[in-house]
Amino acid sequence: MDAPVHSGAPVWLHGDLHPLNILIEDEAISAVVDFGDITAGDPATDLSAGWSLVADAHEDFWRAYGGGDDSLRLRARGWAIVLGLGFVDTSADHPTIGRIGQDMLRAVLDLA
Repeated sequence: MDAPVHSGAPVWLHGDLHPLNILIEDEAISAVVDFGDITAGDPATDLSAGWSLVADAHEDFWRAYGGGDDSLRLRARGWAIVLGLGFVDTSADHPTIGRIGQDMLRAVLDLA
């Protein structure tokens, strides 16, 4: 909550970027699907996916992204917590989403 707000121009966002919306082929991302939540805003929203997609290689994720500043990382971390809690909370009929949320929370809290 102490992170500075995004002060740059809004960027296009997927808005629902998690493992079930990513297709993998030959160990590489081959497609992103489900653009029902597309919007524009703070890039930290989609960058929160680093904790659900590559939790065990999170620093590699940030290096590949270009690092980002501390406030961007802090906002992305906040979004990861919000999304992880949301996945866990709404997973009664979808255990896979629940596991994604639990793994995401575990990953983001381990980096504390």
